[in-house]
Amino acid sequence: MSSLSVRQAAFIGVGSMVGAGIFALLGAAGEVAGAAVWLSFLIAGAVAALQGYSFAKLGARYPSAGGLLEYVAKGFGDGHFTGVTAWLTYSANAIVTAMVAVSFGSYATDMFPGVHPKIFAALIIVLMTVVNVIGSTLVARAQTVIVYVVLSILVIFAVVTLADLNPDLLAPASYPPAQDIVSSVALTFFAFLGFGIITFTAKDLAQPSRQLPRAMFLALGIATVIYVAIALGVFGTLSVDEVIASGGTALAVAAEPALGDAGYWMMAVTALFATAGATNAGLYPAAGLSERLAETGQFPPMMGRRTGRVPNGLLVQAVACLVLALVFDLTAIASIGSAVALLIFMLVSVAHLRVRQDTGANLAMLLLAIGSAGVVLVVFVVTDLIHSPAAMLTLIGIILLSVVLDVVVKRSRSRV
Repeated sequence: MSSLSVRQAAFIGVGSMVGAGIFALLGAAGEVAGAAVWLSFLIAGAVAALQGYSFAKLGARYPSAGGLLEYVAKGFGDGHFTGVTAWLTYSANAIVTAMVAVSFGSYATDMFPGVHPKIFAALIIVLMTVVNVIGSTLVARAQTVIVYVVLSILVIFAVVTLADLNPDLLAPASYPPAQDIVSSVALTFFAFLGFGIITFTAKDLAQPSRQLPRAMFLALGIATVIYVAIALGVFGTLSVDEVIASGGTALAVAAEPALGDAGYWMMAVTALFATAGATNAGLYPAAGLSERLAETGQFPPMMGRRTGRVPNGLLVQAVACLVLALVFDLTAIASIGSAVALLIFMLVSVAHLRVRQDTGANLAMLLLAIGSAGVVLVVFVVTDLIHSPAAMLTLIGIILLSVVLDVVVKRSRSRV
């Protein structure tokens, strides 16, 4: 069986991160942080790097197809804490992947009018499920091609816009108060959520203890540099009001002054590649995660089996993504996925504290990882979710559903 290289593992993470986030977030982040969005991305990258440090240390010591859920189990055993975290992770991944697929549908409809975006969303989920069924090597190859295309075009975009930017548009005097910049980190952090996917590549790495940390930091480094450069390019080309008005097409609009209509279409095509890659990477961990958690009693046994060649865990994840993509408006619920992910990252690092002697992790770094994720989550709840009762109820509902599913699975197993 062929193994993944560090670059391939990192590109699975980059493909998951550089998806819908950077294309859809700039307008929303600009409403909060103004032209200081580049600072918001830099801070979010630092918060993600702290989580990455914790994950990399755990992955080097406990390489497993169970990824970050394996780490929680090492800290807290296979009881309810790990079970609830497992269901939260599965839910968050389905939400984020479905949202990315819907974003793909929106961009595809702009290029091929007359076809409903939900149809394109369903098609990309089905296509990427097939890619994952064929195997991790094809996932890696597809992701490598997608990431090379996306990064190449984004680098061209960054160079062109940075070379032609207006420094006055980025003048610090125009920045909002520091608290607003910190508040916007809750939005920009969403663009980094995919790095956790890298932990699930451990089963496909020849030397996971060495390769996983390298892949983690390579992916986070690439994403942070790209995000900061793009934010500087966009807000140095367009005014804050223009960025907000252009919404999800801010990158395409910012490319027009230097590259004309070709620049707009180039960025639209890039969005298609990026969202397709993020859908592919989002589905990747479902099979290995489900099989591992079925073995340890966190998921029902059927989740670890196969229907023909298709792993049931991947099949259930794909169906969940299809239902979410076809039935719900995911603009609001995407923020719920971000909140759940932040909660999961905190739980992983809390579990890490209990096995710190085994991993050799620095205590201060772990406390910083927990504290930074906690601050971002609290700020997110206070500035966003508290003003949206429906979103708050959805978050509470996901947590309660995860608790109920865990109790039901463990009770049914105890009767056997």
